[in-house]
Amino acid sequence: MGAKKKLLQIKEAFQLAQKPHQNHAKILAALKRTYDQLEDKEDFHEKFIHFLKYAMIIYRREPAVEQVINFVAKFVTSFYQMQKEDGSEEGEEENLLMNYVFKFLLESHNANSHAVRFRTCQLVNKILGNMPENAQIDDDLFDKINEAMLIRLKDKFSNVRIQAVLALSRLQDPKDENCPVVNIYNTLLENDSNSEVRRAVLSCIAPSARTLPKIVGRTMDVKEAVRKLAYEVLAEKVHLRALSIAQRVKLLQQGLNDRSGAVKEVMKKLLQAWLQFTEGDVLELLHRLDVENCPEVAIPVLNAMFSLSPLHELVQNCKHLDSRKLIPLEDLTAENVLYWRCLCEYLKSKGEQGEDLLEQMLPEPAIYADYLLSYLQNMPVLTEEQREDFTCFEKLMTKEFIGQQLIVIIGCMDTTEEGGRKHLLVTLQNILTLPATSTALISLLVERLLSIVKDDDRRIQIIAEIISEVREPIVTVSQPVDAAEIRKRELKLAEIKVKLFEAKEALEECITLQDFNRASVLKEKITELELNKNDLIKEAEQPEIKEMRVEKNDPETLLKCLMMCYELLKIMSLSKGIGPTINEIIESLILPGITNVHPAVRNMAVLCLGCCALQNKDFARQQLALLLQPFKARRGNDSQSEDAHIRAENCEEESETIEEGEETATIHSLLQLLSGFLDSEFSELRTETAEGIAKLMFSGRLISAKLLSRLVLLWYNPVTEEDTRLRHCLGVFFPLFAYANRSNQECFEEAYFPTLQTLLNAPATSPLSEIDISNVSELLVDLTRPSGLKPQSKKSQDYQDLTVHDSLAMKICNEILMDPTAPDVRIYAKALNSLELSSSSTENLLVLLNEILEKVKDKLCQRAIEKIKMNLTKDPNVGKDHTERTEETGLSERTQETDITLSEITIQNEEENNKDVLHIPVNEVKSKATAKLKSTRNKAGKGQRKAAAEVRSVSRRKTGTTVKCSSESGDEIPESVPMSSSRPSRRAKTVALEKTRMNLSRLLSREADQ
Repeated sequence: MGAKKKLLQIKEAFQLAQKPHQNHAKILAALKRTYDQLEDKEDFHEKFIHFLKYAMIIYRREPAVEQVINFVAKFVTSFYQMQKEDGSEEGEEENLLMNYVFKFLLESHNANSHAVRFRTCQLVNKILGNMPENAQIDDDLFDKINEAMLIRLKDKFSNVRIQAVLALSRLQDPKDENCPVVNIYNTLLENDSNSEVRRAVLSCIAPSARTLPKIVGRTMDVKEAVRKLAYEVLAEKVHLRALSIAQRVKLLQQGLNDRSGAVKEVMKKLLQAWLQFTEGDVLELLHRLDVENCPEVAIPVLNAMFSLSPLHELVQNCKHLDSRKLIPLEDLTAENVLYWRCLCEYLKSKGEQGEDLLEQMLPEPAIYADYLLSYLQNMPVLTEEQREDFTCFEKLMTKEFIGQQLIVIIGCMDTTEEGGRKHLLVTLQNILTLPATSTALISLLVERLLSIVKDDDRRIQIIAEIISEVREPIVTVSQPVDAAEIRKRELKLAEIKVKLFEAKEALEECITLQDFNRASVLKEKITELELNKNDLIKEAEQPEIKEMRVEKNDPETLLKCLMMCYELLKIMSLSKGIGPTINEIIESLILPGITNVHPAVRNMAVLCLGCCALQNKDFARQQLALLLQPFKARRGNDSQSEDAHIRAENCEEESETIEEGEETATIHSLLQLLSGFLDSEFSELRTETAEGIAKLMFSGRLISAKLLSRLVLLWYNPVTEEDTRLRHCLGVFFPLFAYANRSNQECFEEAYFPTLQTLLNAPATSPLSEIDISNVSELLVDLTRPSGLKPQSKKSQDYQDLTVHDSLAMKICNEILMDPTAPDVRIYAKALNSLELSSSSTENLLVLLNEILEKVKDKLCQRAIEKIKMNLTKDPNVGKDHTERTEETGLSERTQETDITLSEITIQNEEENNKDVLHIPVNEVKSKATAKLKSTRNKAGKGQRKAAAEVRSVSRRKTGTTVKCSSESGDEIPESVPMSSSRPSRRAKTVALEKTRMNLSRLLSREADQ
């Protein structure tokens, strides 16, 4: 009886297992004794499952339930472990219990209750996880578990899918190309909507040739936790050699630039893991990253590594410097010179402590200048045949890369000492005049030289001298001797020979007569004649050599000179103006370069001309036509992308200098060019143009609702999905521009209907048809909110009765009444509900709303209009309430992203009756530039918006739509109906400002017609 009392009953075991501080090992041992002494195992199995069911119907992760699940998994697998330890033949008994539990679980996995499905998958996962690494199960049971869990991977509850993923981790076979588990893992990694499921797959999936690209792909996941785990998996489970150089570079580039600090920290762990694979050799790791082709990645990698060690250790571990604190020329490699440069820059960035250690890393400027000269003067100059030899060209590229890094190191040096600075300056000038100096080094050399010289006049003088030396070097030329000169020389030589013969005869006579005094005089005379004779003979043999300057006009020389000129013009103060020296350079070098047949020379000349134009307004006006002329001539050429985006930037800058009423044709031509480039198939040109237009509009030089509409459409267009810079630029520009002042919001108001009409009229084959029109409407409504204006801008509109939203509400109502049955009425009704309306517009709006209710038959529209009416009649200060409500919603909820291509679209916008004006420069740019930016993130719930003084940037929701279009380039969007713009009256000051603007509506309308 006593022995039976000691036996632990199943119910008691389950009750004890729920308690948090219970020792499961003791309970397992006690229940195991009970199981061993029972003869009726079936009864034990049934009771065990019976009590297990109580835990399985609870979905919440209660601690007591989790304890029970863990206990059951440990108990079921404890038999297997004991069998392995003592070698007893309990395998059959263990199999009975395990098979019974698995049979129950496999019957329960498709239950209606999501709690049961969740606990079933969790138990399968725990049981398989608690089994030893070398455990084996029957093939039949393996197949059944595999089949059931694969079904559960498609469960609608993410927690069930997560447990199914974990359960299948031990059933995958990475070596089997057709393994269903690996296949479904790959699918879930890319397609599952729940980030926790993707994380679970990442933690379970075995890296292989098939799964590695999917794991790498998760480093670009939208969720920070998934990206972080993906990098951790790569650090812990993937060898460096398994990744290609391109993959390594991409991983580092994305990880080190990730917006999440947690991901950046994990990158250090990844770098440490890769360092272990190279046995701690940083240079070997750099070699495996191909630093020559991607130094922009290697530099942050080295900085991340440096941050892991104290500064003094970094200096002590730098072993490749000799006693002169230099790397011997014969030992220079792309890796060690980049490491040297990055370490010097890192130390310099650390302030006084770093600068003290920097003295141990760098020699005196004079010593380093000689070292740099000795390396660069031995740079090879390849012939045309050698350039075609890839090996020779590759060696030259490596030498140029090393030279570039050595030049950059100059920036880390202390050049305050006069003697060292002068020596360095002279050396840099000598290097620039060397014929062997490559164009790849010119910009860096000039940049370093100009950083040493601070005075603009001195800079101009030095660069002009170098350009003159490079363009017109001193050359020794042999000149042919004139025939008369040769005859004269021959006669003189014959005369000397006769005198020499006579003197020798006289000498013999004197010796015979023993007249030694006269003989001595004659001997001296003979010696002198002999010398004269030899000099004449030498002159006759050697041609006359003369030093003279010869002008060089080969493309490489011109490019070098233009690059030096460009670096000078970039750094010059804008108040300096164009002096005589610069003017001479323009006439002799820059203007001829504009018409040069060589593209690189032509592009650099355009950049130089643009910089010169920024120095002088009259010069800009004079040369703008010249800048545009080659621009037009090359449109449609294959090299348009390379040439034009540089010119577009300059053209945009030059338009700032145009005065009111002048150069109308040139302005029209410029606007046509810019407008046309927004539809360019070259993404770089498209991006540069959009950025230029945004800058012109933001600085107050250009106000155009038509162009603003084009920018909104370009931002939403699926084609620009991959144009990160374009979307970022426009996403920041829209709120900055809109909330700066009321006139900008009025521009968005004018663009509202043209933008929506373009989208509504887009044919089905156009990528524009994929855009959510309602989303665009919400964005434009949000950008025109009176509450979003800066405080100082709000004060300036106090004298106006109607807000921008009041005016927009009137226009929307009129648009609805024009065609009450149109499908776009719902969009307009929704927009009306989002407007911030003032009390001054209530009376007129109510009249229009009543008329709309009579004519519109759509129930949704009617409800929306009734809601607006109720708000207007209930609360006269409707705008205030609405403002508080709309402040809860971030701009990130009004935007979208889509995936298609832009080159297929030709948008023919509506004719504008509104004003498109080009402003005279205003001094508002500085205050705008200092505005504080806030980037709102896309969130599932409500976004938050700070105070109106804070400027917001726009992000998007991803729609995930992917459409490929190839033949839509000929699609045209029908012109929309022009909307009349009735702006409220302005103060006298504002009216005066309007009069100073140039009205370009006629020109832009003409462009739209064309």
